[in-house]
Amino acid sequence: MSRKGNCLDNAATEQVFGHLKDEFYRGREFDSYIVHWNTRRRQIRLEGHTPEEFRSMSLAV
Repeated sequence: MSRKGNCLDNAATEQVFGHLKDEFYRGREFDSYIVHWNTRRRQIRLEGHTPEEFRSMSLAV
């Protein structure tokens, strides 16, 4: 819940739900979307790697 009058508190949550709405309108399955989001999607904060690649690199070190 956001504080009264502060719309920025929910920005991250709204972004995720926005992505979900976009994908559901395209007809993707929810399970496949969750797998994609958590394992295959490249992320800037991981220097362009997928979470799986980043996890493998972390374990190899």
